[in-house]
Amino acid sequence: MVIRRRPGVLAALALTAASVLALSGCAADDSVSVGDADEGTATPPRPSVSSGTGRPEIDLPSDLKLIFEDGRTGDRVKDAVLADNAERMRAVDAAIAGTDRDGAAVGFYNTGKALEAATSWVARFEEADATVTGEVRYFDRKVTLKEMSSALLTFCADESKGFSKDRTTGEIAKTPVTRNSFVRYNTRLDRNADGVWQTSQILSTRGADECQP
Repeated sequence: MVIRRRPGVLAALALTAASVLALSGCAADDSVSVGDADEGTATPPRPSVSSGTGRPEIDLPSDLKLIFEDGRTGDRVKDAVLADNAERMRAVDAAIAGTDRDGAAVGFYNTGKALEAATSWVARFEEADATVTGEVRYFDRKVTLKEMSSALLTFCADESKGFSKDRTTGEIAKTPVTRNSFVRYNTRLDRNADGVWQTSQILSTRGADECQP
């Protein structure tokens, strides 16, 4: 993604890319693999909290809406992967929007390269005095389990209604809808000792054929 600057605002930051920290794959390795590693348009329920694991509360501003489809598969483990992935997305946007300035939730739902990328991307918004607004829809979310502690998750994002916003002026940098408004994501998640599915790797393909309407 190319970031074009105007005074006081990022003129075109796609919301979902901000959410998942994957700009043309720079947020991860060249591949996402776990081979060698140990219903509707609705947000899935948050996973149950493991004993001793206090999941952070994540609040988003009223002008920001994230929609997660395909939240229930009928498989308890896959549903937990999907739920923690959704919380991961919400966590990064909360840090960008300023409702979680300390980034506690970002650190809770990310690890490894994904955590490094998330922290860096949030910092870029802060430097630009920008935030995010609008709506992003996540769809075609599919989980492949590799043992009980590793999983691959692929999904698409519709960013056509998501935009960056200048914090000072409130100006929204709207961009036209193109094939690049739709992004394909390949992620790896690892289950930690507390039972949280943390995103550890993430890659993106902007304008992917699989995600076009």
